[in-house]
Amino acid sequence: MSDQSAPSSPIPNGQPAPPLQLNIQYTKDLSFEVPGAPEIFVQLKEQPRVDLSLDVQARPVEGGPNVYEVALQIRADAKVGATACFIAELSYCGVFTINVPQEHLEPVLLVECPRLLFPFARNILADVTRDGGFPPVLLAPIDFVALWQSRRGPGAQPVGTA
Repeated sequence: MSDQSAPSSPIPNGQPAPPLQLNIQYTKDLSFEVPGAPEIFVQLKEQPRVDLSLDVQARPVEGGPNVYEVALQIRADAKVGATACFIAELSYCGVFTINVPQEHLEPVLLVECPRLLFPFARNILADVTRDGGFPPVLLAPIDFVALWQSRRGPGAQPVGTA
């Protein structure tokens, strides 16, 4: 019988390390631009249409075993007709220590870690758009499993193996 247990380094009290630990979370990059200010605020007569894009990136962090940075990349482009109202870009990251078998690493990095980060990124985007003079952009819950599965095409290289 082969040992399928996760690589684990015991924590000081002798217990195995937890499978997923969020060490820190932070805003890596935040940009908010209102290209047509101040005129856009005078001309704005209707709710802008907001186009959203979201991506998840993960990479190993040097200096620690089983340590990864996971980044949620969110972009919101708001327009009324052809007129740009605002552009918001957010890169919200977390540094995680992950102790799971290799075959579970990718779904943990691209599904479980973003689930933990998402509520905080959602709040930052809502605050920055509201503070920028527009209605807050409230992101709907994201199905990170479907996002991960859509990224996995034929010949896709697993995350964290580069």
